[in-house]
Amino acid sequence: MFPDLQQLDLFPLSVGEILVNFLTAFICGVVISWLYRKTYKGPGYSPSFVSSMILLTLITTMVIMIIGNNLARAFGLVGAMSIIRFRTAVKDTIDIVFIFFALGVGLAAGSGALAIAYIGTTLIGGIILVLARVPIFGAQRREYLLQFSYHTNGGEQPPYLDVLHRYCKRQRMVNITAPGEAERIDIAYYVQLRDGDQNQRFLRDLQAVPGVSQVSMYFDDEQF
Repeated sequence: MFPDLQQLDLFPLSVGEILVNFLTAFICGVVISWLYRKTYKGPGYSPSFVSSMILLTLITTMVIMIIGNNLARAFGLVGAMSIIRFRTAVKDTIDIVFIFFALGVGLAAGSGALAIAYIGTTLIGGIILVLARVPIFGAQRREYLLQFSYHTNGGEQPPYLDVLHRYCKRQRMVNITAPGEAERIDIAYYVQLRDGDQNQRFLRDLQAVPGVSQVSMYFDDEQF
């Protein structure tokens, strides 16, 4: 029985077909990575993840062409892949979606279903763009946790409030403590920035306020 399985390879590929499959996977992988870069709204954007999606599409295509209709190769590949342990944490659900997107396109390209690869990339990519642009489906900006120390100067209004009002769409104090030092308090806010691209400028201006020190801002386990 096993020799029969090893000989079960009904659709050998020519060099031209292999190159066309790889070209299809590359084109679709570039489109997928562009879609991810265009629509991603989270804080942890990773250029290496973008390039990895192109490589994932190409590698999946190669694996499917190697397997073909040979069941023995398929079983052998499953055994080989079981050795690998993937320990990288995926922070955002949309990352998993794009990983499966790249895998699906790679499967289509590797099996020679080029029309499915191109049409699927175009159709699903169009839906992703629509969902990203329509307000009711678009990703909502979450809040940052802002922490800093402030040395009080009597009964005057704290000058850092002007910086918060200028850069923050919303701000909500969640904690204030006195660590024991004279006239020093530690303050924590939940803030939502008006422009997420100005977080570094916001922190610099806040740090420059007289009496403010040790400024930190956290978002999804990241520190700015």
